[in-house]
Amino acid sequence: MSNVQQLPISSVQHRTHIDVAGLVIALLLLVLAGLVWWDMNQLQILSPYDLGPKVMPIVVSIGLTLLAIGNGIGALQGNLPARDSLDWKPIVLILGGLACLIVFIAIGGGFMIGTAILFATTSAAFGRRAFISDLLIGAVLAVIIYLLFGKVLTLSLPAGPLEHLL
Repeated sequence: MSNVQQLPISSVQHRTHIDVAGLVIALLLLVLAGLVWWDMNQLQILSPYDLGPKVMPIVVSIGLTLLAIGNGIGALQGNLPARDSLDWKPIVLILGGLACLIVFIAIGGGFMIGTAILFATTSAAFGRRAFISDLLIGAVLAVIIYLLFGKVLTLSLPAGPLEHLL
């Protein structure tokens, strides 16, 4: 008689489950890396130094490629972590705030009003329930950002009625 126990066949065979969503994400990351690389190659900037404006897109593209490879391997092995359930409310709030910023800039409402709304909606998306306070905080931050970029760095941000007062 042998003291070796026989394991059931089902426990010996290890079946891996391919994570299709993980593969799709890996493919999207790879496409994004290719898009960044292609866009970088369209730049017609000559730099007298070896380092120029093309360096960061190269770094980003390589990073996205590495993420795509890692995610693809994890998806094929089936060992990606389980995903949480999707809550659409924060996504809608942030995208709504971003849409408000785009609309305000497009209609000539300026940078500061849209940025204040975006700040308040993003705060609400993260669970904060003081919308008016966040709107005021966003307005103060927008003024500081506008003054920093527009006056100190002399960069042009979209101007609206509030920006013309400064």
